[in-house]
Amino acid sequence: MMEGVRLLFVCMGNICRSPTAEAVMRDLVAREGLEGEVVIDSAGTGGWHVGSPPDRRSTAAAKTRGIVMEGAARQVTPADFDDYDLLLAADRENVAALRAIAPDQEAAAKVRLLREFDEDSVRAGDLAIPDPYYGGPSGFEDVLDLIDAACRGLLKTLRAEGRVSG
Repeated sequence: MMEGVRLLFVCMGNICRSPTAEAVMRDLVAREGLEGEVVIDSAGTGGWHVGSPPDRRSTAAAKTRGIVMEGAARQVTPADFDDYDLLLAADRENVAALRAIAPDQEAAAKVRLLREFDEDSVRAGDLAIPDPYYGGPSGFEDVLDLIDAACRGLLKTLRAEGRVSG
């Protein structure tokens, strides 16, 4: 019996990168038939956009790939460290913000950079997902590519660890 896994994707405002990662992972999990084994959500380290839907540019970029982005932005809380097995951050600034609110060292150890799960990113030494918010449309496409590769690597790792079937 698989234990399953609970994943929380985190960026700054929870309107671009983390809801994109949530949607990409949700789509990947659904296509693999693993919905019952993986709980997926997203949140932001800051509260500026709480209650707002995902950025329309992120939503549009995802839609061109058949990926649906939904939900409303929320801010990470210390309780999330109890509720999730992994808190997957978009960049090092997000990692620092998460570790600053982690209740203890065990909780802080759940924080990882999402791109740590993409072997090409690790080899290149580039583990940040750039924030596309202030850039042009191509930034949202680039972010989707980075997130897709990282989510595929994450699923591969979860399977190798026996946390999901497959």
